[in-house]
Amino acid sequence: MQAPSPPGRELCTVMHMVHTTLLPNGIKVVTEQIAHVHSVCIGIWVKTGSRFETREQQGICHFIEHMLFKGTPRHKAVEIARRIDSVGGIINAFTGKEYTCFYVKILKQHLSLAVELLTDIFLNSLFSPDDIEKERSVIMQEIHMIKDTPDDYIQDLFNESYFFDHPLGYPIQGEAATIQDMGRNSLVSFFTSEYLQSQRIIIAAAGDLTHEQLLQELSGSFAGLALAQDQPAVDSFAPQQRVLFHYRKLEQVHVCMGTVGLSQLDPQRYALYVLNALFGGSMSSRLFQEIREQQGLAYSVYSFASAYVDTGVFGIYMGVKKELAQQAIAIVLREIEKLKDEKISAEELSSSKEQLKGNLLLSIESTDNRMSRLAKSEIYYNSYIPIEDLVAEIDAVTSDAVQELARMMFNQKFVNYTFLGPLREKDLPKKFLFIP
Repeated sequence: MQAPSPPGRELCTVMHMVHTTLLPNGIKVVTEQIAHVHSVCIGIWVKTGSRFETREQQGICHFIEHMLFKGTPRHKAVEIARRIDSVGGIINAFTGKEYTCFYVKILKQHLSLAVELLTDIFLNSLFSPDDIEKERSVIMQEIHMIKDTPDDYIQDLFNESYFFDHPLGYPIQGEAATIQDMGRNSLVSFFTSEYLQSQRIIIAAAGDLTHEQLLQELSGSFAGLALAQDQPAVDSFAPQQRVLFHYRKLEQVHVCMGTVGLSQLDPQRYALYVLNALFGGSMSSRLFQEIREQQGLAYSVYSFASAYVDTGVFGIYMGVKKELAQQAIAIVLREIEKLKDEKISAEELSSSKEQLKGNLLLSIESTDNRMSRLAKSEIYYNSYIPIEDLVAEIDAVTSDAVQELARMMFNQKFVNYTFLGPLREKDLPKKFLFIP
């Protein structure tokens, strides 16, 4: 990764209409000018998320995300919403494991309004005690809603099992007990120490704007943030085999099985994108075609790859009737063995690559997706990665690379299972699940 420029010196680079400026206090501003669109999307990204919480702080980043929309000395919460709605814009935020983003998407002529509101909520939110109590109730309802939605809740349960006793396994929304115990001092202290740190902040924008326009709009807004140290090192993680049954009276058994994946920085990640696409990442994938189309065992079945700065996980989800669970899992295991033992055909490899490239190119027609690409590239690679480079990397993936990766990933000592629904441990033989 490229080292940041020394503090106090402004660096400006230009590539493919992407401009980057490193402000004297370490904040990075990156823009992509797209002249043919009507909108601009601007986001304030912070390199912090649920991974940087302690067990007692679970959900604090997500709680803070909510609080930044509750009002400032200049704008009440309802005024923020009305001013954005009155011009047809969108203001929102999301919290991840390793980053948090606050963003506005708006017509290009309202860029000043977007910057004004976004910087105000980020720098001047009140965290009033009354609003904290109201939002605590809202978040508690969100937690209950997720637990009432099995295909969402199974993801939290699986992450908790796979990343056992590690912050990557904490649910982003937190637990009811931790949310209930959070007070104003905890929220404000965490926000100050983890968010208001200049070298953790990236301001990204894409749309019909110039780099100079954004720098001018931002002029002086973040001057009060002094140069600060970057984040501490992340905790290491070593995967282990686990199987957990969460019994609940449901119509279906929700199954999440997974194994070791790759980090955001792993050079094999492009082979993983191809593997995921052909295995379970689309309607034409092997799992979808075999389990849903050919056998009619499930409505929803797919694979996914989650990647972080130093590790990752590859997972498979499906929802099936209890009496069909063993048959469906057997098909997944059979398809895994085929992936390891049989070379992928040139036709299937090409089709998977074209799907990936098509999805990538279609996604960049949206200014919010382009804005996200800019920020994530800076977070993980410290530089912009042109679309052409990504396409070239996908094209370079070989069938041997995909097969080699499958053999490395699908090792029984890494395989995890999480079950949610009317299934108990006695209902599936241990040998069947590759459990010694």
